[in-house]
Amino acid sequence: MAKQNIWDKFDKAYNTEELAKEVKEQKDSGGTFTPVPFGSYEVAVNKMELTQSKAKDPMVSIWFKVLDGDHKGSLIFYNQVITQAFQIHINNELLRAMDTEFDVEFVTYKQYAQLLMDIHEAVDGKLEFGLDYTEGKKGFAKFEITEVFEVE
Repeated sequence: MAKQNIWDKFDKAYNTEELAKEVKEQKDSGGTFTPVPFGSYEVAVNKMELTQSKAKDPMVSIWFKVLDGDHKGSLIFYNQVITQAFQIHINNELLRAMDTEFDVEFVTYKQYAQLLMDIHEAVDGKLEFGLDYTEGKKGFAKFEITEVFEVE
């Protein structure tokens, strides 16, 4: 069996078609990356997965795409390391607020990775959210789902 090329692995792990489209949109708009300021936004979930942080710890990564207003098309990045109970609790509360049929519980990392994929599939193109994106304690970003909208 041939060893998988690392670039093939990345091509499978990321939606390269969508990524290329977004790069073109950035180029066409003359835009440069500027972080989305804290505030309330209507968002869709572009990406949701269990990945590794730079320190190689398990981390939940969610990309929220802003759907309207001055920051339409911009991404808000949620990254939560989950090596401690309070971190998993914070993440579970966010996932529960998405109002899917899934029982949001942590058992193992493998199970949790599958849960994230299942939730992403359930919300992708079907649900949008009101997101309060604020500054929390010690300057860390705080994320709260305030509303759930069905996509028509």
